[in-house]
Amino acid sequence: MVLKDETLAKLRRTFDLNLYEVRIWVGLLSRGISTAGELSTIANVPRSRTYDILESLEKKGFVIMKLGKPIQYIAVSPNDVVERHKKNVDKEASKKIDKLEKVKESPILKTLTNLYSKGINYIEPTEISGALKGRDNVYSHMETLIKNAKESVVLMTSEEGLNRQLDSLKKSLKAAKTRGVKIKIAAPITDTNSQALKELKSLAEVRHVKDMDARFAVIDGKQTVMLTQNDRELHPQYDLGVWLNSQTMSTALSHMFNQVWESLPKK
Repeated sequence: MVLKDETLAKLRRTFDLNLYEVRIWVGLLSRGISTAGELSTIANVPRSRTYDILESLEKKGFVIMKLGKPIQYIAVSPNDVVERHKKNVDKEASKKIDKLEKVKESPILKTLTNLYSKGINYIEPTEISGALKGRDNVYSHMETLIKNAKESVVLMTSEEGLNRQLDSLKKSLKAAKTRGVKIKIAAPITDTNSQALKELKSLAEVRHVKDMDARFAVIDGKQTVMLTQNDRELHPQYDLGVWLNSQTMSTALSHMFNQVWESLPKK
């Protein structure tokens, strides 16, 4: 094969292709134009599957079938493939968003909400704690907690974490401030996140902290989300958070945060 298995795996994830599709596509890119039989040999794909795969790639905009005989296929420029794939992803995302918006107004959601409300009543508040796997899930849960905040939000984060909080939590923080919630953010302030600082200063009081890699959020002194690992060289997929619905733990962490906070310079 023209490319290493690791590269092929990345291409599969990026362009939502299966193994045979990415092999055929890369094989065609290496030739520019080729027949199905030639591509079957180059890509080590069963000949019986090659025509179906090429048809699939053609529909997705990765290849063009050349007119005439024998039937040949022409590779599309990778730059054009990226632009076409972006449009396809955008269309699919819009369709899914529309479906979810319709669910919000449907009887199904009311049924699910009733089930959740009845089920949650059987759980003791101290038992509602859990692990959050993946950075997207961690920030989504933080966002949910902030949306329900009534009094205070305190955030301790890393240098890059400040940029991510701007991207992920800006909307919920803005809504919380409008409700009168007091928001404090402590993070190392550098040239890397200076732009995020400017935008977050309109939503929260931000102070500079150095030599501290802690990442956590405390909401109303009742709920805490703690990230357990250093994020400097950590892939977002492997980030891990712990959610604690514990007033004792949250109050203690808030108290420690406020002690540190008083010694930090304002930004």
